[in-house]
Amino acid sequence: MCRLVAYLGDDVLLEDVLVKPTNSIIMQSLHARESTIPTNGDGFGLGWYAHHLSPAPALFTSISPAWNDRNLLHLTAKIQSTCFFAHVRAASAGGVTNYNCHPFIHGNWMLMHNGGIDNFITVKRHLRHMLEDDIYNWIQGETDSEHFFALFLQLAKGKDLSQLSTVAEIFQVTVTEINRLVNDFGAKEASYFNICLTDGQRLLASRYCSDKKLKPESMHYFSGHCFTPHKHNHGKDATEDHHCVLVASEKLTKFKAEWQDVPPNHLLLVDFDREIRLHPLL
Repeated sequence: MCRLVAYLGDDVLLEDVLVKPTNSIIMQSLHARESTIPTNGDGFGLGWYAHHLSPAPALFTSISPAWNDRNLLHLTAKIQSTCFFAHVRAASAGGVTNYNCHPFIHGNWMLMHNGGIDNFITVKRHLRHMLEDDIYNWIQGETDSEHFFALFLQLAKGKDLSQLSTVAEIFQVTVTEINRLVNDFGAKEASYFNICLTDGQRLLASRYCSDKKLKPESMHYFSGHCFTPHKHNHGKDATEDHHCVLVASEKLTKFKAEWQDVPPNHLLLVDFDREIRLHPLL
């Protein structure tokens, strides 16, 4: 399975979150600690928002392993952002190409995924039949993740997404529709949807497995005044404003008490106030 990190908060240097922590996502690309697949060397991606330039995110992807890419180190040392995604890939559906590297971008929206749609090779054709031409033609790669995003975008067309609750409802319908397709066309195993979705101002994250008897992939979150890679951040204090939220496949620091688990089969929602709200997913 892949590994991912999402950040939403005050301006921070990307390397403080992605490079400097003891268990950084670059370390996870070579030796993941909370996955049955320890190596995630089939490319990586970095998406970030520079709101003073554009509401749409910037994107850098590569098929090189994250642990062996100097460009990634140089970029993260010089970029500050209030919202960014990072993803290291262990390829399942889709070959090792830039088009298949996460995150995926459409307008202001950005999505990344750890997991997989069961029997995707069969489901893909039927999923594509649900898409209008503009969304169908937007797809550039072969991954189940990009197709999940495409179906979400299709279901969101014409909807007012100003309320995060509406975004969450559409996300739940997307999961429901994909589960239906999998069941209709020959489910073999479970589907896993550890997904992060953002518009640069708000964040939705899911930890989900379609088989309730199985445990979803790991997903943790941190919330607090700030995040520093080598100090105890103490996590959220009820008396403080919530200046940053981190969601990650693995705890980034050795201070385990700072991190909370996203409950199985739940959505984590972060609105403009940066408060964390947890809701059951299906």
